[in-house]
Amino acid sequence: MSLGIDAKDLRQAVQAGILQPGQDQALLEFLSGRPQRRGSFQLAHVAYYLGALLIMGALGWLLNEAWTSLGDSALLALGGSYLLLTAAAGIALWRRQRFIPGGLLASVAVSLVPLVSFAALRLLDLWPQGQYDFDDYYRYIDSQWLILEVATILAGLLMLRLVPFPFIVMPIALALWFMSMDLGRLLFPDSFGWNDRCLVSLLFGLAVLLPSLWLDGRRQGDFAFWGYLAGLLAFWGGLTMMESNSEIGKLFYCLVNLLLLVFAVLLRRPLFMVFGGLGLAGYLSYLAREVFADSLLFPLFVSLIGIVLIALGMLYQKHRERLTASLRRRLPQRWLELLPALRR
Repeated sequence: MSLGIDAKDLRQAVQAGILQPGQDQALLEFLSGRPQRRGSFQLAHVAYYLGALLIMGALGWLLNEAWTSLGDSALLALGGSYLLLTAAAGIALWRRQRFIPGGLLASVAVSLVPLVSFAALRLLDLWPQGQYDFDDYYRYIDSQWLILEVATILAGLLMLRLVPFPFIVMPIALALWFMSMDLGRLLFPDSFGWNDRCLVSLLFGLAVLLPSLWLDGRRQGDFAFWGYLAGLLAFWGGLTMMESNSEIGKLFYCLVNLLLLVFAVLLRRPLFMVFGGLGLAGYLSYLAREVFADSLLFPLFVSLIGIVLIALGMLYQKHRERLTASLRRRLPQRWLELLPALRR
């Protein structure tokens, strides 16, 4: 659990006899000198992340236009230059302890790897001509993209060694998700339908969530957050988009979302509550639509669901620590020893 401590808190600790006079200043200087690697929602940090996303989008558009107008050589030259420039700038800023801008520029470099790999393969005549353009990478599932995804994952892992910044997990996770879909198409070329894709996404999400749970609290920097986000997007998205005409299946969906709310309390991770709350609201809205079909009471009931969810959120915020402690006391001691996330 993160605590905000300032000089006033330390002075009060001296007055209470917890610290000796002079220790408060020494402790404050020590804490101030430590590099802050864990992200926060300060205005500057929000600007950093928005700037990085804009750079990714702008470079993607620019490089695609360069390829359309000038061909593979221009794409490789420009893409390779931008990749090297952002990687070098990110590493340099990281070594100067400008962790957030440095880490975000390193993430931009990793995000350019699929495009640069695509251009290199075309120049080497290793890419089938006329089959896919790079724009299709984000639209179509095909085993041909696997080499781009492997290159992105390897580049991301290498960058994490040089710049251990949590956001770099996101382009790696995105490439892994694409890879899971493309492998599904490769293994089941004739029967990889919509529900199959949703199932692969769901299983991939679980495969990301479990290591993220194990990693949570084991090292400095909130790497687990981005793993949780990527895993929940794949798991909850696959579960939500899966077609089901069974009432039992829909009830199971509701129970899974209730379980996500329990994990939100256990792990002190509001992210789980966001996804669980959305799923629960969707299920309750479905029930309301069935009960109040073609009735003016339907929007009223849905509004009531929204009010109840807001009220539950307020209650959780007020009693979060007590709820978390109560749930954790009921867990096996071995779980608490194995998972640092349950002891934060």
